Parts: sequence; structure tokens; C-alpha cells
Amino acid sequence: MDDLLSPAFRALSARLGQDPLRVQGPGGNTSIKSDHVMWIKASGTELADAETQPIFVAVDRHAAKEEAAGAGDGTCKATVLDPANTLRPSIETTFHAALDWPVVAHTHSIATLVHAISPEGRKEAAAKLADLPAIFVPYAKPGLPLTREILARATAETQIVVLENHGLICCGASVEEVAAIMDEVERRLKLPTNIVPEQVNGPVLEGFKLLAESWIAHDPRACELALSGSYYPDHVVFLGPALPQSDHDGNPPVILIPGEGVYLRDGATSSQRAMIKCLSDCLSRLPTAWQVAAIGADAEAELLNWDAEKYRQALAARA
Repeated sequence: MDDLLSPAFRALSARLGQDPLRVQGPGGNTSIKSDHVMWIKASGTELADAETQPIFVAVDRHAAKEEAAGAGDGTCKATVLDPANTLRPSIETTFHAALDWPVVAHTHSIATLVHAISPEGRKEAAAKLADLPAIFVPYAKPGLPLTREILARATAETQIVVLENHGLICCGASVEEVAAIMDEVERRLKLPTNIVPEQVNGPVLEGFKLLAESWIAHDPRACELALSGSYYPDHVVFLGPALPQSDHDGNPPVILIPGEGVYLRDGATSSQRAMIKCLSDCLSRLPTAWQVAAIGADAEAELLNWDAEKYRQALAARA
């Protein structure tokens, strides 16, 4: 059964996970399937560890497809083939199972995100990918809601899915094909860094460390965007809604003080550190003429109160 987990599949997974411009912390997932068996990244694990750690879990692909169609609760926990395996399959297992391609890779690509969080960016991305088998899917909560939106638009030919305010999915008949498609999308959507961050020497804040991403606090537009909304799910999961301007209850992992800096709480997780870099990478590439659309308070509340994401946070905190 584990013959599917080829060195090439593990290598692609690790390469994606080790590139912060494609995956941040425990974000993203990959899968490989044959007949009724599908191996998929487990929730809370990191693709970067694909060649060195047991991060994949085998599920009954047909049972997972049934959950995608409405049978079960959509978590696919009941589809795990080895009852001794304590890992949960990714919260996005349903769309991996439902897409009829042997290999599927999902990333939170910075190049894609910058386009996908902006109405103007989405139009630009559609033009850049016009000759490729690509579809564009509106924002939906990860899991079953997102799977339903994907399946409502995907055809048998679809190999590229741009997820509004979320990321990128690429599908193919082989690991090599998926890698090539994903690299081509990255090439077409790549945007230059239009802000060159300067070293910021802000005041010391007890219990926090000043970050290199402090340029955000000194750029009026970036500062306003960072304080006023959340633009993709993992920001909410690991940092909370938007960024707060002050400490409260010893809780926020990151604080942004306008005109001073961006501060990371002592003891913050590597996932939280990765997500503030993700925000910086996005905002520094955002064209000045593009507007930005946040996911909104209702979507934030859905993510914050979701058991599946609390589980992923708990695993990430142990790493």
C-alpha cells in the first residue's frame, strides 16, 4: 500500500514545504492515489518533513469521495485505513479524493495569494492563465464547503484551481506533471517585490521580539491593510483576525504598533512566525493599483470556532 509514496512524490512535497513562497508552516497538502487508496498529508504536519517524517496517512479514497458528496461529516477521519494510525487526514481530504487525478498538490503560494486576495488581481490571473486548464473558485471555508465550490466548477480537464483568498491547487497524471504545471503557474503569476523593507529599530517591548517585518508598521498602506482585515484562512488560524495594535490578556502572538514595529511574542510557534512572514511577502508584492478584499468577520468566526483548526493549532504548537 505504501508503494504509492514514491521518492519523487516525497521529494516534491518536501520541496514545496521548504519554500516559504509556496507553503508556510503546516499549510498546504499533497496527495497521491491509485484505485481505492489515497495517501494524503496529515493535519498539522509539515510538507517540509515529507522525506524525513511519517507525515502521510492512507485513506479509503472511495469513502472519502462519498464524504465529499455528503456522506459522513467531511473530516474523513472514518476513512483512515490503519486503525492504529492516530493522525487525522488533512481537513481538505475531500477535494483531493474527489478530483480524479492521481496526484494533487495544494499550496498557499505567495504569487497566487497576491492575485487571489484582490479583485483586480483575480482578473489579471485569469488573463495570465487563460490558455491553461484553470478554474477560479470563490472563497469558502476549507473542508466540505470548499470542496463543493470546487466540484461545482471543475471538469475532467481541470488541472489548475485558483482559490480566492486561499491559494492554488494543481493536478496531474504524475508527480512530474504536477511539478511542471505548478512551476509554470508560479512563473506566470510571479510579481516583483515593490517595497524594499528597511531595517527598523523600534522600541523594546517586554516579552516580545522586534521582527524584520516591521517595515509594515512604517508603510501607511501596508499598515492599514494588516490592521483592518484577514485575507486568507491560515492567518486567522495562527495569528487571529487581522493584527492587534496592543497586547491583551497575554494572548496575541503578534502585535503591530503603527510607526514603531511588528513584534513577535516570546514563545510564539514557528507556524506563527511563518504566517507573519507570509503577510509581509504578500503586502510587499501587492501592486499599488490593486484593491484588497478581506475574508470578513463571519468567515473569521467560522475558522476560530472550528474544532479541526483547533486540532491543527495544537499539533503545530508541539512542533
